[in-house]
Amino acid sequence: MLRIRFASSELGDFESAAPDDHIKLLLPDCELENGRPAMRDYTPRAFDAAAGTLTIDFALHEAGPATAWALSAGPGDTIQIGGPRGSAVVADDFDWYLLIGDETALPAICRRIEELRSDVPIRAIVAVDGPGDRIGMPDRDDLTVHWATREKGENDVQHLIALLEQEALPAGEGYVWIAGESGVARAIRAHVVETLGHPREWTKAAGYWTRGVADAHERIGD
Repeated sequence: MLRIRFASSELGDFESAAPDDHIKLLLPDCELENGRPAMRDYTPRAFDAAAGTLTIDFALHEAGPATAWALSAGPGDTIQIGGPRGSAVVADDFDWYLLIGDETALPAICRRIEELRSDVPIRAIVAVDGPGDRIGMPDRDDLTVHWATREKGENDVQHLIALLEQEALPAGEGYVWIAGESGVARAIRAHVVETLGHPREWTKAAGYWTRGVADAHERIGD
């Protein structure tokens, strides 16, 4: 994970109301994709309106124009952004929260943990390549984090479900949020709703990326 902080006087009207908002990065000096400039979706990790700074965490992987740009970026380099178009604001009045995802979901997971009220239990389940890919999570007493380690080329579904089933869902009204590869997020959502019986309306999932498809982002289900 690589954190980059951007500064601009043009951020005066920037707004990000939800931890899982996404903005478009228009990557400079990249070849066109489908006749358009190369663009990728990223989560606004933090925004300081007074300072005019926007923080983005880049999940680094073996290929891709966003990774290449982030690794070579230095002070003075510029990039264009668009959005966020809209925010899916979740009420901070549930009895508990369960956050599930892979590396691409970590910025949204960490931001949500930081922004939720201080006395609510939160459980996070995250799939990564190995122990070296674990990051420091926000410090709070009511947070439990479980890390799933995949073997190279493996699908995350089996590992995430195994960790999910180690503990029963708590009593009360809870909110479950899932993000990662589209097929994985869809399978985990189905398991939470159909197998664990959690209410569909309190279970939200998003495909932050799709295997084999560039610049794919989708909301899953209703």
